[in-house]
Amino acid sequence: MEIKLKFRLPYMALAVALLEACQGIGPATNLFRPTSPHDQYGQSLRTAKLDQTALGADWLAAGERALQDSLTISIPYRERGYFPAAKPFAVGYRMSAQRGDRFLVQVETQGKKQTQVFIDVYALDDRNRASLLAASKADTNVLAWEPRRTQTCLIRIQPELLRSGSYTISITREPALSFPVKGRDSRQISSFFGASRDAGRRRHEGVDIFAPRGTPAVASVDGVITGVTTNSLGGNVVFLSDNDRAIRLYYAHLDRWNVNTGQRVTIGDTVGFIGNTGNARTTGPHLHFGIYGFNEGAIDPLPFIRLGRGPARQTLLPESKLGDSVRISTNRAFVRVAPGSDGPILRELPNATALTVVGGTAAWLRVELPNGQMGYVASSSTESMKRPLHRVTLSTSTKLFDAADQRAAVVKTLMPGSDVNVLAKFSDFQFVRSLDGQFGWLSVATAP
Repeated sequence: MEIKLKFRLPYMALAVALLEACQGIGPATNLFRPTSPHDQYGQSLRTAKLDQTALGADWLAAGERALQDSLTISIPYRERGYFPAAKPFAVGYRMSAQRGDRFLVQVETQGKKQTQVFIDVYALDDRNRASLLAASKADTNVLAWEPRRTQTCLIRIQPELLRSGSYTISITREPALSFPVKGRDSRQISSFFGASRDAGRRRHEGVDIFAPRGTPAVASVDGVITGVTTNSLGGNVVFLSDNDRAIRLYYAHLDRWNVNTGQRVTIGDTVGFIGNTGNARTTGPHLHFGIYGFNEGAIDPLPFIRLGRGPARQTLLPESKLGDSVRISTNRAFVRVAPGSDGPILRELPNATALTVVGGTAAWLRVELPNGQMGYVASSSTESMKRPLHRVTLSTSTKLFDAADQRAAVVKTLMPGSDVNVLAKFSDFQFVRSLDGQFGWLSVATAP
């Protein structure tokens, strides 16, 4: 027996007809056009007055809620999830982003129909207010972006209405720039930004990358050579401007140049050759590589060129578990903000608490509680509901609700003498199955 809590959608045909009206035509269609495909889609719902229906209003509310009730992850990360057609869905992933990183977000979906998934990246300020940084294009479920400063970011994914299926999200980090020494990588860096120089009178404004004399120093970006000169500290130096990122790259201690001022270069072009000119005459050949903002001083180059962390390696949750109803099997368990034992605790759950699996990894399930709260629970602390906890016989007429709430709809009224199998619990309710196969919630106050 496999138990999956399903959502019912009244008036589906009406909702489909209304959704078809979201295409919108006429002279006012493009006025005040929203800034992202997600916003454009939301505006189309309002234009078609779908925001006045439960389905449309729930979709808009889910998108806003995901910006507040976000989960925390560390990159690289991947997990599998499920979105039902009958219940608008959105999820937010909070993460730390550093200037110099380049992130790639990929969402693969699987379902009966092709599904558009909106990927949006937001910056979060100290008050958790979100401002849009980047958004995927309307025809792709892939987004690459670079933060322009170190900050907390949130990735929100939300599928379009009336689509169901599973998805796999993968988030990886790579350096924003190509490495500036041919045949080398960040493992060859031996002196870092901020190190003391001249008995503490100054700080190192770059990184040193050692390599044999004559090794090509190469362009880390597509840009324009804005300086080919000599100075006392750097010896033979080259300045390469990257207008897209508003930074200048500084190549110093070159044995000789290979470019001219004003020349346009592309990634991998040789700008000069490794040497030890300037104040590096007493050291081995190396490249001093620095980065300077157009309107600021020196920036730590390491995040821009360090090795990426590779692909996400979390073991994915089997698709067969998506949407399953499970319960806590241990004496207690914790719902956490992040998928790990060190993640902040949202709440403690007693034994037999009911949960719905909405995503996660093999080790950490992303679950939804009956009250709508979401978080991560260790997979090892859960079990299926196949085996009843116990059986009870009702002594009075008892309402069977479709949710753990006294205000929920009544599925049916069970007669006195009816037997039910108790499968799980939540707050003052028990999740039960009647002998004729009907699932629902009983108030503990009315159950024996």
